[in-house]
Amino acid sequence: MRTGSTIDAAEVAKFQAMAAEWWDPNGKFKPLHMLNPCRLDYIVRQIAAEFGRDPGSERPFAGLRILDIGCGGGLLSEPMARLGADIVGADAAERNIPVARIHAEQMGLAIDYRHTTAEDLAAAGETFDIVLNMEVVEHVANPLTYLSACHSLLRPGGLMICSTLNRNPKSWLMAIVGAEYVMRWLPKGTHDWSKFITPDELYDLLRRAGLDPVDRKGFVFNPVTWSWSLSDRDLSVNYVTASIRR
Repeated sequence: MRTGSTIDAAEVAKFQAMAAEWWDPNGKFKPLHMLNPCRLDYIVRQIAAEFGRDPGSERPFAGLRILDIGCGGGLLSEPMARLGADIVGADAAERNIPVARIHAEQMGLAIDYRHTTAEDLAAAGETFDIVLNMEVVEHVANPLTYLSACHSLLRPGGLMICSTLNRNPKSWLMAIVGAEYVMRWLPKGTHDWSKFITPDELYDLLRRAGLDPVDRKGFVFNPVTWSWSLSDRDLSVNYVTASIRR
């Protein structure tokens, strides 16, 4: 893999060290396992609405080519493959790829996993109907350059779904103090609060990258029910956006 210009080596090293734990629901990626049903609900709804698909059908996303950038161990790639999509899972952390490949093989799923970057895929002329860009943009060295590469990977009319963390005192308390120090869901230092991005900042970056933002929602954790839900109003910590390449 040729190193892309937005790769932050220190960020990649963090996820390299945790690669073997991707599929342990009680391990270092427990927060993503808990969040995954909520993420999938949003993703499936947005894709179905944009491409006129019936999510209740057997393979609703058949014929759609999806890139899961920053795929990790494949927590999103595998459900998308089950829904019939042609999936490329890409990650800059090399050790994530064999973990993802082995798990997909065990599940009987054909997923094209690659150790590569958004920039290298764009340089190779790859194009997709959908780019899943989940919890990645806060880990790159240059968000605008990275999102511009993601724009290049979308066909006209293509959809990008991008989630990240808001930057405010509440997100510092919840995502860093709470998740890393109190609950110990993540290793200390997993996130850098200064790299978090507000919703308005992300919308501005998306537009500057050539994308048209069309929706945003919050992911809200309920400590009583121990579950996540989507919110139209509360984007204070985790949130997700949908944007289109016109």
